[in-house]
Amino acid sequence: MKKNKVNVLHILSFMIIILSVLVTATGLFYTSGGEPFDVINQYGGSVKMYGDGIYAHDSFFRVPIFKGTDFTILLVGVPMLAAATLLDLKRKTVKRRILLASMIALFLYYAANIAFGVTYNSLHLVYIALFSSALFALIIAMSGMDYSDVEKSITNVLPYKGIYAFLAVTGIALFIAWLPDIISALQASRPLAMIEVYTTEPTYVLDMGIISPLAFSCLYLLRKREGLGYMLLSILLIICMVMGVMLPVQMLFQVAAGIAIPLPVLITKIGIFVVLAVFAAYFEIRFMKVLQ
Repeated sequence: MKKNKVNVLHILSFMIIILSVLVTATGLFYTSGGEPFDVINQYGGSVKMYGDGIYAHDSFFRVPIFKGTDFTILLVGVPMLAAATLLDLKRKTVKRRILLASMIALFLYYAANIAFGVTYNSLHLVYIALFSSALFALIIAMSGMDYSDVEKSITNVLPYKGIYAFLAVTGIALFIAWLPDIISALQASRPLAMIEVYTTEPTYVLDMGIISPLAFSCLYLLRKREGLGYMLLSILLIICMVMGVMLPVQMLFQVAAGIAIPLPVLITKIGIFVVLAVFAAYFEIRFMKVLQ
């Protein structure tokens, strides 16, 4: 590939960076001076609300999770996306374009969670703009890739057996982490245990409805050595890597807020993903080394 010029993809990438800094900085640092308060939710239960800042009308339990996410995206995600964008702008190669697409996919995952999961607030239009920018940037990045070039750019042998195992475990782990919450609620004919003032759980939808099937689809495509499979692999590895950082940070924000984290949650919803993140980092490094 050759030297690159600023195009729509790069403009959208810079928009994602600017919007993400605005969203995360506001979430972390803006305060309205409010105090926690209690409300009765749609199921008749009492829910403690955060009462302060942009997340004033979100639950006291969820806000530390949102803030932990903001912290990780601001300090880890934004610099990584900025670096990937500048590298692709400097010189377009298969490796750099795959890295940029993977980072954009991470921000699409983040934007979907806040656009659909955070209670309506004054940043709602910004959430929509961030989600839209990330969605169309990813479409442009993936549709503009010649996947035959991807196949030709693999210069060495990857640890395919390990990658296959990783993808299968990731696809299954997402169901192990979230499905019991739904099954137990259905069996007891009650709402989700932590539904609080919300109508649904976007993470369940994204992880079980998109990420898990994507892992198995990626496995299938890689076994056929198709170029799209390598693109999906990098996307999944980047998301897993950042989630492995984000979940412990979310836990620290919850502990700082005085929220106790049960041991089973630490194991099934944090520990598993941290272990997967370590393997994801290893496979991503190996993958980038064999790409031209």
